[in-house]
Amino acid sequence: MFADADSRLGESDAVLYNASARAHGPIAELDPEAVRKAIGISASGGFLVVQQAAPRMIPHSRGAILLTGASASVKGYPLSAAFAMGKFALRGLAQSTARELGPKGVHVAHSVIDGGVRSARRPDPADRPDSTLDPDGIAQSYLEVLRQPRSAWSLEVELRPWVETF
Repeated sequence: MFADADSRLGESDAVLYNASARAHGPIAELDPEAVRKAIGISASGGFLVVQQAAPRMIPHSRGAILLTGASASVKGYPLSAAFAMGKFALRGLAQSTARELGPKGVHVAHSVIDGGVRSARRPDPADRPDSTLDPDGIAQSYLEVLRQPRSAWSLEVELRPWVETF
């Protein structure tokens, strides 16, 4: 994928990893293969993206790698063990690689998306406007992270709707 993007677009200045998967249910009933797949997408996929992006950015001493987390990056919920494991791992990847790549000029940041994201399938209830995260608002926040001066880089940003109870 990176080689194809390099040939079509040139080397990337910014990469966003937003993939994840869930294996939802009681821990005693989870299918181990479904859990492996969920962790593979959420965590191992993030690792592979960082591993491919870093050597493209390090020689230029610039670039940004943005990893999308969730509430589950910092707190596990019932019936969501696999999702929490994957998102905790992605957060650890962000922390480790930020410390490794930051001194080489590459900004690594993790975003905790703490709430539901608005979509056609998930509109805001009429009695609770702006109670979900607007995708355009999330994108704006990512752009703001990309524009940060390297003297004040964020490692982690938490985004939540104004009505979130934390």
